[in-house]
Amino acid sequence: MRLSLLWRSLILSLIIGLLMLSWGTIPHATAAVYQMEEAPGQMLYQSRHTLRDEFGEPWQVILFKREKNREETPVHLRLVGFPDVAAFDRDRALKIFVSTGQVLSAEDIFSPQSSADNVGEFDFKEILPKLPQLASVQFLLKMKNDRAIALQIPAAVVLEWHLAIER
Repeated sequence: MRLSLLWRSLILSLIIGLLMLSWGTIPHATAAVYQMEEAPGQMLYQSRHTLRDEFGEPWQVILFKREKNREETPVHLRLVGFPDVAAFDRDRALKIFVSTGQVLSAEDIFSPQSSADNVGEFDFKEILPKLPQLASVQFLLKMKNDRAIALQIPAAVVLEWHLAIER
């Protein structure tokens, strides 16, 4: 009984410590994890954050997957900026810079017919397992007119993705 209580206290202390460390690295971030049944046998798992880019502009960062009858489904990352600020270049991949020095990339799969240039969507099923659980990553978003926007994804967000989405 005492050992179990000791382990619980140790784990709780570790979680609190990680959260306290991450507070200093999450400027202007809000978060929410959603799990909801969309239809009988179909669940939506979603992690939402509002993060600011290098220019102070807010972005909605949404990682999600749908699970139907417990079948494997894609994991998608959706990035949404303000319409007058962001216009994705769908011909150029999202670059993901990992603390190990590795550079990953993801093609924009959002409908080319969409008039929402401010929305990018990327298949993250193969990328998420390659991201470190306890380190931040940086996204380089390729915009029209040869613009690039850097978006820092804090370690706490990446950890949440692993815990909430990789079930």
